Amino acid sequence: MSRAGRRAVDVCVPTCRRPEALAVTLGGLAAQPDVADLRVVVSDQTPAGEPGAADHPVVAAVVRVLRHRGAAVELHRHLPARGMAEQRAFLLSQVTAPECLFLDDDVLLDPGVVARLREARRVLRVGFAGAAAQGLSHLDDVRPEEHATLELVGAPPGPERVRKGDPAWERWRLHNAANLVHVEAALRARGVLPDGGWVAYRVCWVAACVLYGTAELRVAGGFDFWRDLPPDHRGEDVVAQLRVMERSGGVGVLPSGAWHAELPTQVTERRVDAYAAVVERDDALREEQPA
Repeated sequence: MSRAGRRAVDVCVPTCRRPEALAVTLGGLAAQPDVADLRVVVSDQTPAGEPGAADHPVVAAVVRVLRHRGAAVELHRHLPARGMAEQRAFLLSQVTAPECLFLDDDVLLDPGVVARLREARRVLRVGFAGAAAQGLSHLDDVRPEEHATLELVGAPPGPERVRKGDPAWERWRLHNAANLVHVEAALRARGVLPDGGWVAYRVCWVAACVLYGTAELRVAGGFDFWRDLPPDHRGEDVVAQLRVMERSGGVGVLPSGAWHAELPTQVTERRVDAYAAVVERDDALREEQPA
């Protein structure tokens, strides 16, 4: 691959009013061993009249580091804000790489996370692989009842349809607090997770850090359902991942290596649940169709 041409992975980062957190996130990307294979695309929805991400010295400094290490970086001021689904749809419209990593602007990645997700996707032949962000303020909060939902995957899992009410829906609990830190430690103690290796597990969705096959995400509709939602929605990533998983499967990966900054969300208007507005609507329409 030519470093001057299309990169292996486009990293899509939505942001708004969080330059310091964004700088930490970009710093994690700069520490990836395969950083020169990355194109980082930032979509900034900081309101007009306020300094944008590109205007902050701390962000500009890390962008210089990324470019010095061979990554391509683009910073877009994308306004007006029309909700997170539209924000993600805009980012997806910028993607030219065969894989795209959707990474929230408050997540620090360990070195090697991007390569590990790429390997998991390739080995397991799935539409997405995610690294669920962990909150280390919960390190002493051990929840064995939530760990029980872990189901390891040793072979390509294939497509899977997951809906609320299914036993598989309860997998979301595994990503609470610092559960994956505790699960990882238990797997290492049992010899299931060797040093330098990784394991995959079944999910219903993964927040904050998800690597998609670009073609798989687009054929599942991407985030084009944003037009069916008011701006004050939540759960758009859940909808996209359920659709991808139903067509081509998806997994979570351990070790995660994704660390959440645990900042208050910038999405304060969350009246509409995208799952109810899109998934449940579509399922109802299909049930109404004659056989």
